[in-house]
Amino acid sequence: MRTIKKYASSLPVIALCLLVLGSAAAFAQKKFMLLTAARPVVKVMLAGAVERDDAKVPVEQASLVKSGEVMNWTITSVNEGNAPANEYKAVGKIPAGTQFVAGSANAEGAAVSYSIDNGKTFSATPTVDERQPDGSIKKVPAPVSMYQQIRYAWSTPLNQGEKVNATYKVRLN
Repeated sequence: MRTIKKYASSLPVIALCLLVLGSAAAFAQKKFMLLTAARPVVKVMLAGAVERDDAKVPVEQASLVKSGEVMNWTITSVNEGNAPANEYKAVGKIPAGTQFVAGSANAEGAAVSYSIDNGKTFSATPTVDERQPDGSIKKVPAPVSMYQQIRYAWSTPLNQGEKVNATYKVRLN
């Protein structure tokens, strides 16, 4: 009988130790699973500069941008995750009161397309309907003044630690 009482008094301590160790093991396993789960984490940064006096002045330092001045936009994307970002795309907006400078969109290894409907659809050459003298409707290239967004689509994955840049220019109206 004494032996049972002796072990019975230490039973709550043993149960508590098992509970603590089990919780620690479960927490460690969850933490390990989170750390090893492969996923991309893409950090995107936007930088702007104004072309002024044959130089590029960062937007933060350009006190006032004047009508007719050209602004250079750079979208930098860095994959800080531990897996590739497949079919990665970056979108740049053309600010209100500006107009896209034709031919200025550039990104190494990316296909460039444009939206004239605020990002609903993109096309390498957006078109609009134009009524012909005979009353028929013909699709014609949209003027760059209608461009609202630019999308860059890379066909190769953005791998862990890699960085891509996409640039475009706009002119202030």
